[in-house]
Amino acid sequence: MFQRAVTPLLLAALGDRPVVLLNGARQVGKSTLVQELGAGARPARYLTLDDAAVRTAAEYDPAGFLAGLSGPVTLDEVQRVPDLFLAIKAEVDRDRRPGRFLLTGSADFLLLPRVSESLAGRMEIVTLWPLSQGEIAGRPEGFVDALFGPALELPTPGTESRDDILARALLGGYPEIVGKESPARRRAWFTSYVTTILQRDVRDLANIEGLTAFPRLLSLLAARAGSLLNYSELSRSSGLPLSTLKRYFALLEATFLVQTLPAWASNLSKRLTKSPKVLFGDTGLLAHTLGLDASRLALEPELAGALLENFVLMELRKQATWSAVQPRLFHYRTLAGEEVDLLLEDAAGRCVGIEVKASATLGARDVKPLENLAEALGKRFLRGIVLYTGRTAVPFGERLLALPISALWTASPRPD
Repeated sequence: MFQRAVTPLLLAALGDRPVVLLNGARQVGKSTLVQELGAGARPARYLTLDDAAVRTAAEYDPAGFLAGLSGPVTLDEVQRVPDLFLAIKAEVDRDRRPGRFLLTGSADFLLLPRVSESLAGRMEIVTLWPLSQGEIAGRPEGFVDALFGPALELPTPGTESRDDILARALLGGYPEIVGKESPARRRAWFTSYVTTILQRDVRDLANIEGLTAFPRLLSLLAARAGSLLNYSELSRSSGLPLSTLKRYFALLEATFLVQTLPAWASNLSKRLTKSPKVLFGDTGLLAHTLGLDASRLALEPELAGALLENFVLMELRKQATWSAVQPRLFHYRTLAGEEVDLLLEDAAGRCVGIEVKASATLGARDVKPLENLAEALGKRFLRGIVLYTGRTAVPFGERLLALPISALWTASPRPD
């Protein structure tokens, strides 16, 4: 059983909000987590809308269904009956006691205006991602908060090789996959997983009958992971009309299969690109979609770069969910082509730049993008980090440092 780092955040939200939604992709552990809370820290009745009888009752009379429930209640996979949200709104308007409803959903409700608007001001949303590396190892993670501390301590030399890091990225973070040692069984799981999402979640969200274009679109996006999102080019490559492509992409994003990393923008005089980057929510799924394994990476090492960049960015996105700093994540790219893989910005506007390198050795050119970023941002630039597959921390200047990728999950936890 894995201890999830968002648990304190979830309990805090239940302590002062009438409705809390735990959303995230299928099979990331939402049901397990809420049932653990229901049996311990937050006793509540548990009902899942995946159960046909429960779903039928909720669809037939949403208001009557809720009226028959007393005390705190957990409703799992609530996106399967969208009309429940209006009924929950009416219930909460009558009684705003905190902790009344804990909901889970396998769709990003921030991307579904009708749902998010119906509970605006009444609902707090907590996202559960696939397992972070710290959660897998059973250790707290404090790397994101350490980045914004007054000083970043040099860690002891890492113990993981480049192959070890790549193995983590290839595995991904779905709890069920982490326990499967057979590559064949992992492939079968991922194939079934994608089929289930397309046949259930996408249909629930959009009632689309023809789903044959989705697997090809997912493959096209996998080949572009870490690249700028270009709808026109994707439309040509997929053969989908631009309007259809954008609709399909929104559905893949709503079901957490793909993610976007927005471009950083400011009032700087230097012109910046506005296009987001494409990411996969899990690098195990990305590797499966691309047909990557350790043998292929050994033959084609150039494929490791995009995989590791996606891996690092998602690990940082996970940690940002529960960090004290709560930074926003962006990529940085000028129209002249200067770019930094990731830029984290805190509420005060301080920025940390991160470059990801698949190499186990580094040279001066590897920190050049961070030097350019420091010059562009001036006082807003806090520090720049190169995360690479070597094992040693290497200072490159007063505010520039190279660290092993393993520092992401071995850095000291943040202070309470």
